[in-house]
Amino acid sequence: MPNSLGKPTRTPTIQSVDRAARILKVLASGPRRLGVSEIADRLDLTRPTVHAMLQTLQTHGFVEQDVDSDKYQLGAGLLQLGNSYLDLNELRSRSLLHAERLASRADAAVRVGVMHGAQVVIVHHVFRPDATLQILEVGAELPLHASALGKAMLAFLPGDAIADLVAEPLPRLTSRTLTPRALRDELTGVREQGYARERDEAIIGESSIASPIFDHSGRPVGAIGVVGDTDRIIPRGPAKQLAAAVTDAARGISRELGASQWPALNPAAPSPA
Repeated sequence: MPNSLGKPTRTPTIQSVDRAARILKVLASGPRRLGVSEIADRLDLTRPTVHAMLQTLQTHGFVEQDVDSDKYQLGAGLLQLGNSYLDLNELRSRSLLHAERLASRADAAVRVGVMHGAQVVIVHHVFRPDATLQILEVGAELPLHASALGKAMLAFLPGDAIADLVAEPLPRLTSRTLTPRALRDELTGVREQGYARERDEAIIGESSIASPIFDHSGRPVGAIGVVGDTDRIIPRGPAKQLAAAVTDAARGISRELGASQWPALNPAAPSPA
């Protein structure tokens, strides 16, 4: 069972499944193909064990072997699984129209994300409405503590979830990445205003504004936000029209998911009188 931050707690595991998952994660860490010996060394497993696992995974299309180098990479079967997840994800399906409208209204790229441990996984991405070269970010991961999407969700989680996150050192990605104390202080403001901001905290020159998405029970199940160049998104502070557009989109998606109010009452802070 996951804890309040979505991190897995210790539960009985099936060894073969665990090893297969670890192999897939190693291959996903990229950026190049890996051989049996390389994988075995990284995971501290025997070469025959890794080879047998790879052969089984290859049978199901989850890994592919390069004919020239005999090394392995992730297979197309995983893409099919990922697409099935996206097709069945209600939050994503409810956000499609709202994300398109937000991109047009804000003239910016839009991300919709869900929390996965200490990361945010992008489940939907709308390009900026212009002709510039852009890369689809679906499946990409963002740091929970250094992204507007992450902070928008984190602010409305129970207090122990925040404590779990700041109990460990937060990766410092740029000189502007927040310290645990600064993060706690900022989350208070997020709860009050209904949106989070991130300015150069993960990537210098890139900033974002995001708002939480709630389900029928009032839980923050995701977030939607705009992202772009810092001087465009947050020239001196969050542009009011962008913040309003983002909160409107989040409110609309939450309503479709059955949320009775937006933002929902925050379990991490005292309820209003």
